[in-house]
Amino acid sequence: MSSEPPGDAFKLKGKTGLARVMNAFGYSCAGLRAAWRDEAAFRQEALLAALLIPLAFLMPVSGIGKALMIASVLLVLIVELLNSAVEALADRVSSERHDLIKKAKDIGSAAVFVALVNVPVVWLLVWLG
Repeated sequence: MSSEPPGDAFKLKGKTGLARVMNAFGYSCAGLRAAWRDEAAFRQEALLAALLIPLAFLMPVSGIGKALMIASVLLVLIVELLNSAVEALADRVSSERHDLIKKAKDIGSAAVFVALVNVPVVWLLVWLG
């Protein structure tokens, strides 16, 4: 059995090898630029990360503690990016009010909230040892 996607999907995948990695990197940079440009919440969380990540390096905790602190902050950015992607897709699918679209957006917002709550919890637990 072939591992190639069916139909035209294989042709749409484009390049392979290093060229594919470079394309993926370019798409990732475009996504980060779009999030920075269009998403106020992402900008706020990125600025918070720019403050907290250097602070984590200065904290008198173990390397694992620093890694946990930094990971908790990066998790917020990851979840925000995914939430923004869901919202953009939902807005593209329909501009009409729909219960399922509202549900998807609310769940995405809840995921960001949980990630944000996780930051002080992790930082406090690491700090208290």
